[in-house]
Amino acid sequence: MAPTVRKRLPAVRTRPTSARKHTRRGPVTRQLGRAFVLVLLGLVAAIAFGGPAAAQEPTPPPPPSTSVQPAPPANAVRVSGNLNNAGERLADVEVRALDSSGTEVAKATSESNGRWELQVAPGTYTFEIVADSLPDDVSVQGTVEREVVAGRANTVIFSFGEARTGSAVPFYEKLIRQTIDGLRFGLVIAIAGVGLSLIYGTTGLTNFAHGELVTLGAVAAWVINVTFGVQLIPATVLAVFVGILIGLLNNAAIWKPLRKRKTGLIAQLVVSIGLAISLRYLILIFFSDRAEPFVDYQAQVERHWGPIAITDANLVCIGISLVVLVGVALLLQKTRIGKAMRAVSDNRDLAASSGIDVERVIRFVWGLGGGLAALGGVLFGISELGGRVQWEMGFKLLLLMFAGITLGGLGTAYGALLGCVIVGLLVQLSTLVINPDLKYIGGLLILIVILVVRPQGILGSRQRIG
Repeated sequence: MAPTVRKRLPAVRTRPTSARKHTRRGPVTRQLGRAFVLVLLGLVAAIAFGGPAAAQEPTPPPPPSTSVQPAPPANAVRVSGNLNNAGERLADVEVRALDSSGTEVAKATSESNGRWELQVAPGTYTFEIVADSLPDDVSVQGTVEREVVAGRANTVIFSFGEARTGSAVPFYEKLIRQTIDGLRFGLVIAIAGVGLSLIYGTTGLTNFAHGELVTLGAVAAWVINVTFGVQLIPATVLAVFVGILIGLLNNAAIWKPLRKRKTGLIAQLVVSIGLAISLRYLILIFFSDRAEPFVDYQAQVERHWGPIAITDANLVCIGISLVVLVGVALLLQKTRIGKAMRAVSDNRDLAASSGIDVERVIRFVWGLGGGLAALGGVLFGISELGGRVQWEMGFKLLLLMFAGITLGGLGTAYGALLGCVIVGLLVQLSTLVINPDLKYIGGLLILIVILVVRPQGILGSRQRIG
């Protein structure tokens, strides 16, 4: 009997079905992820090559002078300003910095656009304009004493014309001015906060990286305005489109894949915190650690109508904010996409079962939120930071946005609008009784009180959890 020969079949390695299922990624997701990375790299490159160092053109060596200027100290801090007399920019005007003993420590001459800049060590100085360098028909209202602090925007503003005489400003006049300032500040918070509220309402995500969308919008406007020489208004429009693109790619590359994997909201919140910290310090590295000014709308002249005093820039900010917020309200009430947004925010599962494309709505909300955040960043820089951009400005505004949308009701656009205006009013009115440097504390106290007393907010409704 012949021996039986057994043939050995080659082993076939198999992968569990669950493993194959989780390793498959469609080409669309990969392309969107690559696009998001490329856009972020492009924005970082634009900031790096169009940042403050690149924006400065080489200046010719100064002509020989008989007076020797002292070299700036090693820990020098930049102090700057714009000389603007009723819309006329003053060139070739000398500005001096004097220490406590009256000794001149630095001097600068204004350029053709009225801008001047000098460097001094941290401390308290008196800044004055050399009267002989002013035009014959222009007079300055005395000197300006200011404490120069490292890491802050050290801007000195001189007032021209005849000084106002008489007693101090009455309290009711201060109250009216601070109320108008509070409305302006509240509208700016609302512009940036409405998008954050809509994102929470449609996805349930508490996005801590929304403040960095505000900063990226302001930085994009700064790069377009300063590096490419585009006037600030069209630069702001372009920055809004950049914000829309960043919002769309942010959703496509990060949040949509997390939703498909059914990642929990707590895990998504942690991801947003990590993303916020990463973006914030990338902006610090590639942009600047100092406040960088826009070319336009820095020094403004106040216009007086009785007890009301407001600058043209703040008036424009109020007008733009009102127009945009009314447009968002009409979008939510009158358009199909707006009604779909409200339906998804109210009940996502019911909206999906009724035929609404939930992912399309979420995608639109992310684009809208990114554009509004970019616009809010530019308005915040113009109206609150003296026409400057700071690397941490979005984080400063983020806490006030959370206070506003929590006060109004999480997930409701109208509640966010109402809450942000109230927060802006209380923050500005608090300066009547406390130091202006501590005014943001009031907004955070509101957040704590509302979470304790009425967690659902003014326009929110009670919900049973669990």
